[in-house]
Amino acid sequence: MAAKSVATATVRAVKGRKILPTRAALVLTSAAVTRIKEILEGKNEYIGLKIGVRQRGCNGLSYTLDYAIKKDPMDEEVFQDGVRVIIDKKAQLTLLGTEMDYVNTKLSSEFVFNNPNIKGTCGCGESFSVFAKCGMS
Repeated sequence: MAAKSVATATVRAVKGRKILPTRAALVLTSAAVTRIKEILEGKNEYIGLKIGVRQRGCNGLSYTLDYAIKKDPMDEEVFQDGVRVIIDKKAQLTLLGTEMDYVNTKLSSEFVFNNPNIKGTCGCGESFSVFAKCGMS
């Protein structure tokens, strides 16, 4: 049974920022931590959120956010400020060095992944690629 999608996400390519060695594969901002706590409040059957990737959009990949029921053996676990985020094994290399933020504007409320690994994004910001395509610099 597939898990219900929790939220939408936008990606931003980060230029000129090197991947910094950290203890966690993913770093959460305080806004992201607060929003994850709000999403999980009263949902004791879930252990946290699970981030994955799937093939979609004009650039190839997009993030998925679902409720996590369990951690699979090859999944990465990030525990920060009282919240648990599980990173699917297929998403781990695309997320290294990424900052997960939550942004609330007049037009949208969404998680934003500031990812230094992204080589290209689509115009709407929903899909990304981590490999340079032919003709891209």
